[in-house]
Amino acid sequence: MNRWTVYILKCSDGSLYTGITTDLTKRINCHNEGKASKYTRARLPVKLAYKRIVGGESAAKKEEARIKGLSRKEKLIIVQDA
Repeated sequence: MNRWTVYILKCSDGSLYTGITTDLTKRINCHNEGKASKYTRARLPVKLAYKRIVGGESAAKKEEARIKGLSRKEKLIIVQDA
């Protein structure tokens, strides 16, 4: 069983991007190479601001959806507490 990670990236324009992966280092490298997401490609470089290891893929998708539903202010609180 793969370990899934929910992560938040801080983009060069100050915006936040939330995603999930089983290989965080590889995924961040892909983001910074402009190969992972159309959103982050236009906002390089990105830096890891938050990560949380969760159980499986289903749990990761649920946590990702929960975080994406938060306001920017709430997301910044999560990042600050990390």
